[in-house]
Amino acid sequence: MPIEQLCTVVGMTPLNDSTYWMTLEVGRMVEEQGLRAGQFLHVACGEGNLLRRPISVAYVLADEPENTAALIFEVKGEGTRWLARRKEGDKVDVLGPLGNGFAVEEGGRYLLVGGGIGVPPLLGYAEAFHKNAVAVLGFRSADRVILADQFQGACKATYLCTDDGSLGRHGFVDAQVRDILEQDKDFTAVLACGPRPMLKNVAKAAAEYGVPCQVSMEERMACGVGACLG
Repeated sequence: MPIEQLCTVVGMTPLNDSTYWMTLEVGRMVEEQGLRAGQFLHVACGEGNLLRRPISVAYVLADEPENTAALIFEVKGEGTRWLARRKEGDKVDVLGPLGNGFAVEEGGRYLLVGGGIGVPPLLGYAEAFHKNAVAVLGFRSADRVILADQFQGACKATYLCTDDGSLGRHGFVDAQVRDILEQDKDFTAVLACGPRPMLKNVAKAAAEYGVPCQVSMEERMACGVGACLG
């Protein structure tokens, strides 16, 4: 059952000129409510912004004195601009846990495919499955790349793709996914998060090689719990 609470900001780090890593103390959401990577929190972004912003959870830690959750978000409007200005010790109004996250099994082997700001929700799975995970991460250009070091440190292999060829493979992630699955189809599932065209192409590639695929459909929404039919 989602709960609403004020959460303390315990960390705020810019990853580039428009992307921020925010760490929140989320109280009992982790141990009692089961908050996990791939779900999202609905964050109120200042008094002048009526609608909350859905921010995916990159990973969680069950620790003392408070459970923490990492939210990695991109500034796209006034609400996320307000959120990016928060500092350690500030309070933000949060509703969660929301969404389902990915269905995974202990001992599974996963191909993680992320595009742009769809990369962060896969970080918790990279760290959970370590050498049983392979990551394919796509970005517009080299200056937009985030979290590459974290994935490279956790996964058996990490492949980078950029639209303009400025870093890694030139092109979209589905071509890299096909190359991997052509050599190795022994994955429990493909887990993908990113723009809808990317998800469609990755799901098609997984189907061609007979590998189950789960996609995270991230969308703007009003209420976060389905009442608004968003």
